[in-house]
Amino acid sequence: MIRGIRGATTVHENLENSIVKNTKILVEEMVHTNQVVPEDIASVLISVTPDINNGFPAKALRLIDGWTYVPVMCMKEIEVPNSLEKCIRVMMTVNTERKQNEIIHIYQNEARKLRPDLSQTNKNSN
Repeated sequence: MIRGIRGATTVHENLENSIVKNTKILVEEMVHTNQVVPEDIASVLISVTPDINNGFPAKALRLIDGWTYVPVMCMKEIEVPNSLEKCIRVMMTVNTERKQNEIIHIYQNEARKLRPDLSQTNKNSN
């Protein structure tokens, strides 16, 4: 079965090391929590708000062992007035036997505000 795993985080500064570090932490928690291995990942889409432009968040995935062949694409999030700033969103499409309600979506930092209903399951995230 193909399922989507959502994740989001924020950075304090528009700096490459912050963008890469926070994306890596997010993605590692997404795969660990949902017991995903790179071979099960069909693709990863990463969007960033317009105020993030000093680095590619996809670079973080290349730092994870075994992720060489995982297709990744970055894009800009649409600009919506008063939306959450400095936000990185991830949509990971995976092959899994888990039911849709068994997928654990990960929201970290200020991004918990995006989906407080789903953030209940990962309150211990950074």
